[in-house]
Amino acid sequence: MATNVDPAPQSTLPYPPIHKDKKFVVLSDWLVPPDLAVRLFSTTPSPHPRFFPSDDMRADHDDAWLDAGMARLQTVTPMIVSTRLFGLCFVQADMTDNLGFGPEKRRQGNLDILAGKTTFRDAFREMLESVVANGHSFEECKEVLKQNISLDPGFKDFYRYCKEHDIPVVIISSGMAPLIRAVLSKLIGEEEAKEIEIVSNEVDIHPDGKWEIKYRHPTSGYGHDKSQAILPYRELPNPPTVFFFGDGVSDMSAARHADVLYVKAKEGGDNDLAAFCRRENIPHLLFEDFTHALRSVSAIVEGRKTVQEALQEGRA
Repeated sequence: MATNVDPAPQSTLPYPPIHKDKKFVVLSDWLVPPDLAVRLFSTTPSPHPRFFPSDDMRADHDDAWLDAGMARLQTVTPMIVSTRLFGLCFVQADMTDNLGFGPEKRRQGNLDILAGKTTFRDAFREMLESVVANGHSFEECKEVLKQNISLDPGFKDFYRYCKEHDIPVVIISSGMAPLIRAVLSKLIGEEEAKEIEIVSNEVDIHPDGKWEIKYRHPTSGYGHDKSQAILPYRELPNPPTVFFFGDGVSDMSAARHADVLYVKAKEGGDNDLAAFCRRENIPHLLFEDFTHALRSVSAIVEGRKTVQEALQEGRA
């Protein structure tokens, strides 16, 4: 019998067990704050003390590596952008703005994905390859991310609420697990970070120091088809309510399958996931940060609103 359902892409990486017998599950692409998202680098040649190696960095790396890395970092300056929230994968993609081929080409890549001219898999790989081509090691990128990303101030309360109500929180990212784990450990501590499951891509680091992304679903145009993290819950006898938080083109594959889709409200014209949802008539809730998300999620969890009532509001 003919079917319009595409076959599930084969995963090159293992999945953690799904959370059976739960009433609610949270899947989220990002935890980065709306008012402190980092444009990692500008090209203004000025040193910044934030990039001087900490004692922990001195302990983890030899002096030659640090001296070389810090010398390179003296030529760039971190800059905080107050109007954007980037997903964990897009924080990594944002390295391309000045470490790689620049913001114009990165933005055009996102528009091409939205228009169907290229795939996320190919565009994101090209972004990361531009960082490698400019000589930036994976360890350098990891340390810069760790030192310059802050956590959404509402996330800790949101995460505490989920733990208290037995709601699993799983990171579903098109980024690379070592970078995500390093950032989480920095933001919430190693013990808390260990409790959060990560479903993402990996990285291959070659003997010459060059590196490349290892996609979870290399045959999929998404590289990581996030719908595959949601669909197993649909097959359970009593499926949970799935909340999904996303903010960009890497989340399009998951957008149709969540019970409640939360889309980051962005200023400006680059809210690609919201544009996709409007074009495809996918119900979703816009929200500012996890403080707003907590109000919305708790209302559903505590029975003060149904999923349908929440979605009708259009904004958390």
